Amino acid sequence: MAANPFVYGEIVTDAAFADREVERDRLARDLLAGQKVFLISPRRYGKSSLVRSVLRDLGRQGVLTVEVTVAASSSYVGFLEAYARALLLAGTPTGRLRQWAGELLGGLRPEVRLDADASGAPRAVVAFPGIRSSRDVARLAAEVFALPGRIAERRGRRLAVALDEFQAITTFDGGSVEHALRAAVQDQRQVGYVFAGSEPSLMEQMLTPKRPFYKAGPVVRLEPIDPDDFAAFIERRFVRSGIRPGEGLGAAVVDLAGNVPYDVQGLAHELWDDVRASGRKTATVEALHATLTRLLQEHGPMFEDAWQRLTLAQRAVLRAVVLEDGRGLLGADVRLRHRLASASSVQSSLAALVRADLVARPTPERYVVVDSLFREWVARQTY
Repeated sequence: MAANPFVYGEIVTDAAFADREVERDRLARDLLAGQKVFLISPRRYGKSSLVRSVLRDLGRQGVLTVEVTVAASSSYVGFLEAYARALLLAGTPTGRLRQWAGELLGGLRPEVRLDADASGAPRAVVAFPGIRSSRDVARLAAEVFALPGRIAERRGRRLAVALDEFQAITTFDGGSVEHALRAAVQDQRQVGYVFAGSEPSLMEQMLTPKRPFYKAGPVVRLEPIDPDDFAAFIERRFVRSGIRPGEGLGAAVVDLAGNVPYDVQGLAHELWDDVRASGRKTATVEALHATLTRLLQEHGPMFEDAWQRLTLAQRAVLRAVVLEDGRGLLGADVRLRHRLASASSVQSSLAALVRADLVARPTPERYVVVDSLFREWVARQTY
């Protein structure tokens, strides 16, 4: 039996990756040239999959690669330990990790040990138990941020570093982290960096004139994939797996999923499963809507709970975002049509919806519901 050709909920492999050739080529070139690149993307656009794909390609070319998700750390020291571990492991056998750590960070007395991850598999842990004061933390940060340049020099190889969800760096020790990191990376000519973030407004703020990373390197902003190209990709994947796509299927999937890569792949994945389970050889638009209905029913209790947690004003504004395609929400005609309060009240509700991660603002002119299934639920189940 053919495997489902659509991947979501995890990092997408090259085979299942849709489009982004231009962005991949540009990012790879910049990293090889030692550039410090800022990759800004709305959530669910495939940012992490893009970065992972580029790092895989660079690794095949002999480049050492390191990837750390900043937002996964619960503290500044925790981030520095995770970053140091990833850097020390780059191209280094686990058995030599303790020696390598001593050579590069001996003055900090790192503790290196083998632990087990959630699945029970062994993993290396790097910790700095001697770090206690803020001065100790500042010293540790300076050493860890200098580590990529030292590793590239010692190894005689280029290094590519990806710091994902980079906007979370601002939660660590105020603005001093940005200053320390910028000071360290600007002279590391053999090291390319990609600072990737999925909260565009926060990432954009980090690049303003009064912030340390102003004009630090090129900025790449992920835009929506061309809907026609995405639709063709969806239909090709169906064909290659032995299922014929019905007329207009790819375009319908892209439209219902809001042309958000994660949601497009997810809806196509569920449709493929339903068609295969039914024994049919053709995936029709009617089958797509049946799949969508099933998903809305399955997610209904969760969506209902999210809806009930909102104030009446927030519910009204959320409906307006859905029905007005997120545009012109402060205008008098839209507010009158949806019985919304003042423009300032609408702005407050929008800000609350953004903080709740229900709504995003990909451009200054438009708001969108983050989850396309939730958007469809709001459109069909609320008044």
